[in-house]
Amino acid sequence: MVAVILSQYLLQVISLMMVGHLGELALSSTAIAISLSGVTGFSFLLGMASALETLCGQAYGAEQYHKLGTQTYTAIVSLLLVCLPLAVIWLYMSKLLTFIGQDPVISHEAGQFSIWLVPALFGYATLQALVRTLLLVRKLVSRFQWRYLEESESFFRFAIPSAVMICLEWWSFELLILLSGLLPNPELEASVLSVCLNTVSTLYAIPHGLGSAGSTRVSNELGAGNPQKARLAVHAAVCLAVTEAIVISTTLFVSRRVFGYVFSEEEEVVDYVTNIAPFLCLSVILDSVQGTLSGENFFFPTSQPIPLAVILAFVVHLRGKGLWVGLQTGSLLQTSLLLIITGCTNWEEQATKARQRIFEGTSSVENGVLM
Repeated sequence: MVAVILSQYLLQVISLMMVGHLGELALSSTAIAISLSGVTGFSFLLGMASALETLCGQAYGAEQYHKLGTQTYTAIVSLLLVCLPLAVIWLYMSKLLTFIGQDPVISHEAGQFSIWLVPALFGYATLQALVRTLLLVRKLVSRFQWRYLEESESFFRFAIPSAVMICLEWWSFELLILLSGLLPNPELEASVLSVCLNTVSTLYAIPHGLGSAGSTRVSNELGAGNPQKARLAVHAAVCLAVTEAIVISTTLFVSRRVFGYVFSEEEEVVDYVTNIAPFLCLSVILDSVQGTLSGENFFFPTSQPIPLAVILAFVVHLRGKGLWVGLQTGSLLQTSLLLIITGCTNWEEQATKARQRIFEGTSSVENGVLM
């Protein structure tokens, strides 16, 4: 799962690496386009598709294999419908960026990038639904039926809270890029913040993958009525995340003076990346634990302290550093609360609820799954 998620993140990062060597304008406009497309599109789809980790995982654990086809097709149809209004927003991305105060030249280039990215929105929706189901089975045999639209209500009941949780975090990170465009020398600030954000996003694929795999295992055990094994799966995932965070953050800190050259040949950009690298290492540690725990489907409705980031950047004049420090304050709070929630979870009660949910309406489902 880590390899699958990492390959998806690398699509955007590699694009940024290539255009970064064309100059600060190309790097900053592409960064803002990727940022806003994530905020207004990919974050919704990723969050909503995560509902399948719970629904399919619990159905598989309870040996209700016939429900996997229904849930998968319902998710695909629902996500494709959500893509329609999101695509319209992307088509007018240039005007939207200009309206919120971004540089007109950067806005125009970012708008062109977003238009060509629209087809990826629909492919991403289908991919995310299939990936979560194929974590459980190799082949899915189930014909599409229009009655799957009737199952959308059940899907959205889990998809919306999951999407809100992921969007709140994703938006807070992407908002940094938009705010950096309002700072003095927006091309430099947006370029550096985009390097940092895309580095963190790429490395986040590891805890995200651990969280998704852990979520699937936890759902399996809860659906099978094994609360103790579900608790053990969470502890194992967190231990792996902490180990990974230590290794990655240490490597990043040691290579901080040359890391910036991967994205740009501009000395000003590279020096700025070197100065902000220690804060980047802290982000890796916090996001590793937080990403793994979020993958276990604990809904934590948080709002990052963006006002603090704005004060540090624009009032205290810390610029990009201020934005990043303010954001990490929120990440620290979120990670701490997720650890508390995990430690206080009643796993026996969760297992009982999972089995009750799975066996509701079993007789009305006729789909089949071939293992």
